[in-house]
Amino acid sequence: MNSGRAPRRRSGRRLRAILPVTVVAAALTLSACSGGGKSGGGGNSNFVTNTGGIATVAKADRTAVKDIAGETLEGEKLDVADLRGKIVVLNVWGSWCGPCRAEAPYLVKVAKETEAKGVAFVGINTRDPNKGPALAFEKDYGVGYPSLYDPAGKLIVNGFPRGSLNPQAIPSTIVLDRDGKIAARSLMALDAEKLRKMIDPLIAEK
Repeated sequence: MNSGRAPRRRSGRRLRAILPVTVVAAALTLSACSGGGKSGGGGNSNFVTNTGGIATVAKADRTAVKDIAGETLEGEKLDVADLRGKIVVLNVWGSWCGPCRAEAPYLVKVAKETEAKGVAFVGINTRDPNKGPALAFEKDYGVGYPSLYDPAGKLIVNGFPRGSLNPQAIPSTIVLDRDGKIAARSLMALDAEKLRKMIDPLIAEK
């Protein structure tokens, strides 16, 4: 007589178990340290990817990022929204990531070259369970711009609209236009030339 109740209880338990697994699986798509990857973005056909692996969006089709704010590695508060009016380069990195180390000198170089042109660099440090290695990374490579500390990847998962050019690998670099909208993305380690290809067209925009 009671056999009809048990399956419902088991079904409820299964549903509760599935939901956390789904969230973890989504977060783990960002955990692999990768030097490349295919551009995606939820099937939006307005993306254009050139042979260098850089995806761009036409000005009329761009989407604004959501809230990307928190504490930096140095313990300061930072909100990307406060940088509206500047071109913002968001670089997702981890101290444990080989391609991140390879591209770091180029990021530092281009950040210095473009600062006077209204370009601001912001790192998003992820998958570092404590700040020590990340701070050592910044010191080793002379990184002068701030990095938000995002060990669990919450900013990465929640800060970019579904279907936009979002980070899907580490490292990833996203460039926002002066209106805080996503204009370009790379899912690979960059050199100075490729980085400038992402930034220079936005500097020239009126």
